Amino acid sequence: MEAAQKHSHISKFSMIGVIITLGIVYGDIGTSPLYVMKAILGANKHIDANYIIGAISCIIWTLTLQTTVKYVLITLRADNNGEGGILALYALIRKNKKKWLYAVAIIGASTLIADGIITPAITVVSAIEGLKGINPDTPVVPISIIIIALLFFIQQFGTKAIGNSFGPIMVIWFTMLGVLGFMQITQYALILKAFNPYYAIHLLINYPNWFLILGAVFLCTTGAEALYSDLGHCGIKNIRVSWVFVKVMLILNYLGQGAWVLTHLNNLPAETNPFYSIMPESFLFFGVVMATAAAIIASQALISGSYTIFSEAMSLNFWPRQKIKYPTHVKGQLYIPFVNSFLFVFCVIMILFFQNSSNMEAAYGLSITITMMMTTFLLGFYLKMTKIKPIFIIPFMAVFLTIELSFFTANMYKFLHGGWATILIAGVIATVMLIWFNARKIKNHHMQFLKINTYFDILSDLKKDESISKYSTNLVYLSKANQKTDIEGKIIYSIINKQPKRADHYWLLHIDHVDEPTTFEYTFEALIPDTLFRVNLKLGFRVQPLINLYFRQIVEELVANKEFDLTSEYPSLKKNNIPGDFRFIIIHRIYNFEYSFKFREKVTMNLYNIFKHLGVSDVKSYGLDTSNVTVESVPLFVKSDYKSKIKRVEI
Repeated sequence: MEAAQKHSHISKFSMIGVIITLGIVYGDIGTSPLYVMKAILGANKHIDANYIIGAISCIIWTLTLQTTVKYVLITLRADNNGEGGILALYALIRKNKKKWLYAVAIIGASTLIADGIITPAITVVSAIEGLKGINPDTPVVPISIIIIALLFFIQQFGTKAIGNSFGPIMVIWFTMLGVLGFMQITQYALILKAFNPYYAIHLLINYPNWFLILGAVFLCTTGAEALYSDLGHCGIKNIRVSWVFVKVMLILNYLGQGAWVLTHLNNLPAETNPFYSIMPESFLFFGVVMATAAAIIASQALISGSYTIFSEAMSLNFWPRQKIKYPTHVKGQLYIPFVNSFLFVFCVIMILFFQNSSNMEAAYGLSITITMMMTTFLLGFYLKMTKIKPIFIIPFMAVFLTIELSFFTANMYKFLHGGWATILIAGVIATVMLIWFNARKIKNHHMQFLKINTYFDILSDLKKDESISKYSTNLVYLSKANQKTDIEGKIIYSIINKQPKRADHYWLLHIDHVDEPTTFEYTFEALIPDTLFRVNLKLGFRVQPLINLYFRQIVEELVANKEFDLTSEYPSLKKNNIPGDFRFIIIHRIYNFEYSFKFREKVTMNLYNIFKHLGVSDVKSYGLDTSNVTVESVPLFVKSDYKSKIKRVEI
């Protein structure tokens, strides 16, 4: 793959790139003003000036420390060849001696996905609730479900057409936030005292229900992880420059909402949402329309991000392979039907279960605090790997783990108020990932490899043995042997023992998923001239394994370079220059219950046999043509000592 193709066309810094970045990155954090102040008002019965100023101060310094310092200034530097996100970070450090780091990555990824399920629900419902200011009888739940259903329905067709408008819409959205907020600040300038961190500290010390307040404040930074996850799409400079604009507009809006509350302390309506209250009445309908558009953009970003996470998880052996489609030619845009259905069903369940945004606020944010802690933990190992001195690593870890543990503690109150729902979803996803990863390790541990050179003569003789019917002109095996000197015992058994398979050419195709996200290359070697070939296909964890397509390209290139003759060896076909046929053999190793595994391994393999039904077969996941693929099922090889030996008796 050419270097210019490795990154998105918008990853280089430009004004166009900044605008597009606004539409990709900031949907989640950009819609947080819809519900943050409303949640803060609901966290405390007694509302006074010190409470509001302190709460706004907490928001300002949370956006500064957690989002700006941790993510924008520090975390974005931890890029894996330009790609970001917790799984990209794990791929960057997984060669670390701490082999258990995979569990940290899995927990972080699963909680991020769980947060992605409730985000579309809360943003869309919060936006539609604004219509109640026009008509109190607005059916919020049905309208929200219709919007969510349409959003998930169009995923299969791609979002290129509407995606081009996301950036300009978000420019209008953030500008609207800033202008509306500034208008209210002019009415109560004392709200600017919130920039002083004293008021945030005073609030947390003097209010006994600080954990409720902090849980509400945390909602302002829930989209920070998206900054890192979208690094590969947008580029570090575009994100950093656009964040300056976004942060200013967000803070202006929060200050404006706070100012409005302080000017209406004596007649503050119950269940009010300051976000819509700061809008002039004539502007309300347009404000709701813009909020809905921003909510859809935020939801789209979370849906696309979920596709990417699951795609990376498959390449890292964290998740069963799924059928992946590419609805457009836009780089990186993919569609996974299973994931789309999964997200849609649970988004609808969230809306039906919680009914309104206030109830969702009680559940929202708990799971993402876990993702942030896992990212911080992995970052510590990354900083150590890059030779950063402990004198810098230790304060970094101490400060941000303290902040995130505080938010986690505060959000734990939400567990019984609905937070259990996202934690339950994250737990199920994490369980599948952990079982899948460990089961694959067990299977690979019990794989038998042989030295391939000891079979060179046998394969050469088999090719010439015309007493055996020719199985195929070209016989291709998917090999798991990392070393070119090795071959699985089951492949040799398939060729020689299990219906001897005579062919003119034998191919060993090895797929190597490497840590660099966009690697797309191969090596070729003729182990036996004109008889046995090995192709090592190196794919980054963000490159989809379309093996049939890639292998065809490789063969065409070998033919063009005169390294391989594609012409059929059948005399009648060779005479007419007809290409030879290809047949793929996939060895499917089946877990045998009678072998003696340890108890933990038995549980793991039994669950693996259940979870594998979530995915598709290797044939489908590799994009192979089913008409020329044979799947051979063989028992998983396990060395077993016989506890008793059968005795022969004479007749």
